[in-house]
Amino acid sequence: MKKWTLIMLIIAIALFGSVIGFNIFKQQKIAEYMANRPEPVYPVTVMTASAEEWTPSIDAIGFIEPLQGVTLTAEASGIVTKINFVSGQQVSKGASLVQLDSDVEKANLQSAQARFPASEAKYKRYKGLIKKGAISQADFDDAEASYLSLKADIAGLKATIDRRDVNAPFTGVIGIRGVNLGEYMQAGSRIARLEDISVMRMRFTVSQNDISRINIGQAIRIEVDSYPGSIFDGTISAIEPAINYQSGLLQVQADIPNTQGKLRSGMFARAQIVLPKLQDQVVLPQVAITYTLYGDSVFVLDEETHRVAQRVIKAGERDQDKVRILDGVKPGEVIVTSGQVRLSNESKVKIVESDATTPPTELPML
Repeated sequence: MKKWTLIMLIIAIALFGSVIGFNIFKQQKIAEYMANRPEPVYPVTVMTASAEEWTPSIDAIGFIEPLQGVTLTAEASGIVTKINFVSGQQVSKGASLVQLDSDVEKANLQSAQARFPASEAKYKRYKGLIKKGAISQADFDDAEASYLSLKADIAGLKATIDRRDVNAPFTGVIGIRGVNLGEYMQAGSRIARLEDISVMRMRFTVSQNDISRINIGQAIRIEVDSYPGSIFDGTISAIEPAINYQSGLLQVQADIPNTQGKLRSGMFARAQIVLPKLQDQVVLPQVAITYTLYGDSVFVLDEETHRVAQRVIKAGERDQDKVRILDGVKPGEVIVTSGQVRLSNESKVKIVESDATTPPTELPML
């Protein structure tokens, strides 16, 4: 029994020894291969940083509004007797748009106007007689009250008739009508939308940190999705005097000329508040920057050794595919623009030609 146990122990030791020996041999060969392996060279594209002019801006979003806009309604109820506009046409200030039936009011007005001369004459006659003491004060007061009451009734009837004629409060484009001829319309019913679109407005908010960089009359550029590539120029026309203490945002209004009538109220828009130009600024494409939680960095190429060094930078404003560099890169330095995913400090690289970082003229359709 002891002899069998000894034999098994020897076999186990031999097996474990062979496994350990094989692993040591494998690690030795791997180390030899790695030691003799040539240093990898990574292909990259580069660009030379240069000083150029930079136009900073403050980006904002908002919605387009008309210079003036109102939903027309009737102040009184009645049957629609006339519709004096066509949907979508330009109307002038004061133009009659919709008229309601006012025959009863006009008849009452004629009756009051027919009684008015006699009432006025009586009042004037009693006014002369009261000075002579020929009539009592009570008779004169009754004549005066009748005269003034009838005069007020005539003015009230004229106002009532005028309210049954809906006029354009300003010049603009009228929308699709919501009433029909002969329809009984309740007071407050919608007639149509009227907007002055000669000049449009945009309201947006900016951070309180930017309040010192904006002012009345400052130029802005507007873009809307309906007209890609088109820029609409405008100016800041109003700045809210108070900052919202909950959000720290300041409301701003801009006026945008709309001579071609392209802008419509309700459009979503992006605005850029144009700031004074800066000279001698280092600008890099965004693809050259590596963004991490620990900071932004770029790889700088040493043209003599063909090795790169990772350098932390401070990025500023962005404009489409470009970034203004505030610190970390000097003009004349060679910056890696693509291929930096596999790079680390002192990595050896070779420069290749590629258009991968060039933005396409047209975006591909999804």
